[in-house]
Amino acid sequence: MKQILLLGAGLVSRPLVRYLLDEPEFRLLIASRTVSKADALIEGHPRGESRAWTIDDLDSLDDMIKASDLVISLLPATMHVEVAKIALRHKTHMVTTSYVSEEMASLDASARDAGILILNEIGLDPGIDHMSAMKIIHEVEAHGGKVVSFQSNCGGLPAPEANTNPWGYKFSWSPRGVVLAARNNAEYLWRGEVRTTPGPELFADVRHIDVTGLGGFEVYPNRDSLGYKEVYGLADARTLFRGTIRYPGHCATWKALADCGWLDLEERPVNGKSYGRLFAELIGSHGELKTDLAAFLGIGEDADPIARMEWLGLLSEEAIPSGGESSPLDVLATRLLEMLPYGEGEKDMIILQHQFEAEYSDGKRERIVSTLVDYGIPGGDSSMARTVSLPAAIATRMILQGKITETGVHLPVTPGIYKPVLDELATMGISFEDVTEEL
Repeated sequence: MKQILLLGAGLVSRPLVRYLLDEPEFRLLIASRTVSKADALIEGHPRGESRAWTIDDLDSLDDMIKASDLVISLLPATMHVEVAKIALRHKTHMVTTSYVSEEMASLDASARDAGILILNEIGLDPGIDHMSAMKIIHEVEAHGGKVVSFQSNCGGLPAPEANTNPWGYKFSWSPRGVVLAARNNAEYLWRGEVRTTPGPELFADVRHIDVTGLGGFEVYPNRDSLGYKEVYGLADARTLFRGTIRYPGHCATWKALADCGWLDLEERPVNGKSYGRLFAELIGSHGELKTDLAAFLGIGEDADPIARMEWLGLLSEEAIPSGGESSPLDVLATRLLEMLPYGEGEKDMIILQHQFEAEYSDGKRERIVSTLVDYGIPGGDSSMARTVSLPAAIATRMILQGKITETGVHLPVTPGIYKPVLDELATMGISFEDVTEEL
């Protein structure tokens, strides 16, 4: 029987745990700081086990990895390389849903020598986006074509009927992760021109897309798109853009938050302060906060970004709950989680859309739009949890059953990985609709 070690028992892990425990040839050990969370995932299953563990206990980690055939790391991304080095020492396969770092990539030769696979970016975005993109890119190439423009946009949102607050957003995963992502610089290729967007201007770089049956959405750039020219083999691409999808109005609100300093990480005293007092300090207001805020942003007092921040309570005299010191970003993340939860029975929604433009040797040109729309299960797993963790679970099974045989440090961009994973996801209702038109 194969032994699997899962590090972390966070918001998205339940579908993965249930999938792996349904396989009679696997045993699963979940190591988590909070054992009660792991126990809730296992639900008394005879082939599941939980263990209290913290990331500073490297001796226990070494023992657990040594006893395992594969380790899945759902830890913070900064811990993955440490886990990988131990996995290399014990020749244990490894799976993560996080972006591959330069340090992780540098372990490729060692992983090949050890005969193990370290598979990264096997979640949703990154993950399903890679696999579905490569499927179409390879199909175009098989028909003698080349992709000259590629845009990939993804977002996790409330389903339309659950979109019940002014922010057009609710949290299905770590709020701090969402807010931290709003600080990232972005770089992409647009019609032959390399464009760089610094973090403070991220939400000023807005595009718009339409999704059949759902209407219009905003898109802003997602990190560094340029590296995917090589990863995807898009040497002829003149446009290469990866973006994040949000409901209309999101970008103007988050640009205002960034301009006001709410995304700053520098800690400051907040003990006894209200949200409004902290806000006044951030923008240097000494009078009427709402009036000064409008002047600071150069917009009207009734403008949508101010209305959203007022609804959130950021202009109020309500006390900030944390004592001591905290960064504005952490104060904001905690408040967002409090004010933007999913209600009982509400569904989240994942949208992932690729837009390709392809040219063929006979002169034909076409546009391919490939769209995934997936919804959470009321009273069950969120779509975010399903789409992030199921690809990792499927890949884990296939590695241990010898159906995925690559070694080294990989992304899921080769047919041997993406074809079987996409095929199984489709049986679970997680699939794309493709529309092709000639240009």
